[in-house]
Amino acid sequence: MKYIKGMIKAIIFQADSGYFVGAFKVKETNDEELHEKVNRNITVTGLLLEPNNQDTFVLYGEYVKNDRYGYQYAFSSYEKLMPESKDAIVEFLASNLIMGCGEKTAEQIVNVLGEKALTLIKEDKNNLLLIPNMTQPRADKIYESLLQYTHIEDTLISLKKLGFTVIEATKLIKKYDDKVLDIANNNPYQFKEMVDFLKLDKIYLDNHDAYDLTRINACLMQSLEDLSQINGDMYSYKEEIIDYLNNHFFLIVEEPILDNCLQNLVTSKQIVIENEKYFLAQAYQMEQQIAKSLYNISQLGPKQLKNFELRINALQKEINVVYNEDQKQAIYQSLKNRISIISGGPGVGKTTIVNAITKMYIEIYKLSPLEVRSKIALIAPTGRASKKLNLSTNLPAMTIHRFLKWNKETNEFQVNEHNKNHHKLIIVDEFSMVDTALFYALLLGIEEDVQLILVGDTFQLPSVGPGLVLDDLVSSKLFTYTPLKTIYRQSSNSYIPILAREIKEKQLSNYHEKKDDYNFIPCEAHQIKEMIYQICQKCIEKGMSADDIQILAPMYKGENGIDNLNRLLQEFFNPPSKEKKELKFFDNIYREGDKVIHLVNNPDYNVYNGDIGRILEIKEVTSPKKTWQITLDFDGHQVSYLKDELISIKHAYAITIHKSQGSEFPNVIIPVTKSYYKMLYNKLIYTGVSRAKSSLVLIGDDNSFLMSVQNDYSKFRKTDLKNKLLNIFS
Repeated sequence: MKYIKGMIKAIIFQADSGYFVGAFKVKETNDEELHEKVNRNITVTGLLLEPNNQDTFVLYGEYVKNDRYGYQYAFSSYEKLMPESKDAIVEFLASNLIMGCGEKTAEQIVNVLGEKALTLIKEDKNNLLLIPNMTQPRADKIYESLLQYTHIEDTLISLKKLGFTVIEATKLIKKYDDKVLDIANNNPYQFKEMVDFLKLDKIYLDNHDAYDLTRINACLMQSLEDLSQINGDMYSYKEEIIDYLNNHFFLIVEEPILDNCLQNLVTSKQIVIENEKYFLAQAYQMEQQIAKSLYNISQLGPKQLKNFELRINALQKEINVVYNEDQKQAIYQSLKNRISIISGGPGVGKTTIVNAITKMYIEIYKLSPLEVRSKIALIAPTGRASKKLNLSTNLPAMTIHRFLKWNKETNEFQVNEHNKNHHKLIIVDEFSMVDTALFYALLLGIEEDVQLILVGDTFQLPSVGPGLVLDDLVSSKLFTYTPLKTIYRQSSNSYIPILAREIKEKQLSNYHEKKDDYNFIPCEAHQIKEMIYQICQKCIEKGMSADDIQILAPMYKGENGIDNLNRLLQEFFNPPSKEKKELKFFDNIYREGDKVIHLVNNPDYNVYNGDIGRILEIKEVTSPKKTWQITLDFDGHQVSYLKDELISIKHAYAITIHKSQGSEFPNVIIPVTKSYYKMLYNKLIYTGVSRAKSSLVLIGDDNSFLMSVQNDYSKFRKTDLKNKLLNIFS
């Protein structure tokens, strides 16, 4: 491993996170490129705890060129060396790092205790009393200074021995300071927000009994958290918890001990047990607070709404639209009531209604453009859904995370119960995608004097995170709910909205018949890729691009999985070219011009989970280390990532149906084959079909499609929000 050894001469920059930039005098190196730098100063960058100009450091890393700052030594790990020679020890003890020890005393200490002086002092401070004229107070002061100086490095070494990486150890020391080793040795599970639980469990097992109560309690909590995330549940039953403990942590605990541990978790307010339901305390409190917030909003009573018929008629003339009775009812109830829900499948006019609500609200309250921005908020779970809101209303729209000012580093919302948002009309689109935690955060961050309109499709796939909020609100029958059923066809031969409804009702009619906007192409599984290729060729001949065509599939793996389809479609839409740079990241090759999807929320860059864009440029950079930089364009918004950050994106010629939620695509192709097995179920197919705006092609096995329509596999989620709502409203 390449290294440089020397001393820090100046601190140029130092962040709270530990990131450090400094001038470093090289005394020794094994890097041939740096031999000429020996006895000279170079710039170094990396993570370093408590840098100073009196210690000798060994830095491990690479000498790279920064486009802006020139050559720098980027180190990934380091060691701090204690002085070894007698002269070095005297110099160290006489420095301002050690209190109570001048140069004469330092010389006497080394004369008496020798080259092991520092070790002997740390082992027993009374060794200092062997020094002539040494007093107990001075010995205590020297001893405490030495311990304080060596404490962080000793802690870092100890954490590394336990199994933590340097980066993990540095972050833990920054957060927990003097408590870190005690926690690491006795209950490292407290670090699980920063370190993977299974790694912490291994560290604990290396030093403790597998059936230690601390481990049982930690694994119980992790079991509840995992079950919630895997199943989308807000609570679990005892039998489920026991099974998970057995199968994932190999813990077979006698029932009296288990009951005692569970009761201790109740006492410590980590879990809540109610009616044989086991909740994480936070999950219980979120549902409770949602119910309370909705109750408080509702109690303010309906708004006065005069001359509705006159206003709606005027609006219809203004924008040349005719609303049916259900749509008028949805508009009326939304403008009148504090909380209202609008639901319906594709083609029923949800977007048209949102546009009408905002226009009438502006007209009723005579809002100026400035007041519109401060009083009306249009929000959605994804960037694409919020952009659709913006295009349909010509009003500002944003993601819920951006509305609540989410801080990625702390995972906290800056808009909260202590810093509320003051908009008076809030419309949340694609509400079926909103989970319990996000709705809880939204309600905490808004005033109770608000009108809240929730727009979604109760039959779509549920939220990725735990909960079933939209269904619970609707089934409680406590809020004004307008289901929209009338489909507005694009033409007399249009079929997409009708097919979606037929899938929902499990009553297929003539799905084999080709329509203006729909086609079903039967083929064997091994023919699917070739069929998709041919369809894409025809689309290109008609002047379409990859942006106009979206393949949706249920799974990543397998012959017809998303990974394979993306490789095929990349070769078709964006083949290799001397004019296009490319790079390999794990099993994927990313190329300039590639269509990609963002997989996580990143408010720092204003890109969100589900956003689809393109790779504009790939270039080599040398800072903070020699690597590749990829510039991405998401609907005109450009961001740049380094190669290691490509974990945040995937190719998007084909994407999962789950990732397509909140989006619409002009032309959609959905392969259907037996190899997708369990993933072929009613709600999934319905959601995929309802993403198509202009045309839809289903390809594959007839029987698989029929099976998917009849399959209700979609997991039942255990939630208690409906009960909590009914209790508080009763």
